[in-house]
Amino acid sequence: MIVKTIDDVKGSKGDTTLSGGKARTLRFLLRDDGVGFTVSDITVERGSDKVLWYKNHIEANYVIEGEGTLEDLTTGKLYNLKPGTMYVLDKHDRHRLRTTTRMRLICVFTPALVGGETHDEEGSYPLL
Repeated sequence: MIVKTIDDVKGSKGDTTLSGGKARTLRFLLRDDGVGFTVSDITVERGSDKVLWYKNHIEANYVIEGEGTLEDLTTGKLYNLKPGTMYVLDKHDRHRLRTTTRMRLICVFTPALVGGETHDEEGSYPLL
């Protein structure tokens, strides 16, 4: 059984700053935990505008605080994000996330992250 608190994650290899300080991810589960996926609590600051493309991972997000928009960069379709909204990048979708307020999301990544990953120039994480 694995039990962790947010205080366990803060300051560990699961605590990572992203997007030039505009986002912070607290990764509760990492590859070393042996469950095959990562669960994160992510905070994205107001005014963030980031193009992302998870070529090596599938990502699901559930918005628990804040508002913003998600743009599918293949189709141009725009989605409004608010608390209670879930989205999955199930086809390695290239997308743009914009926040109009500070946003907090619960995120699941598969395969699991090792900890400390940051986005490359295409907005992706490496497959380690």
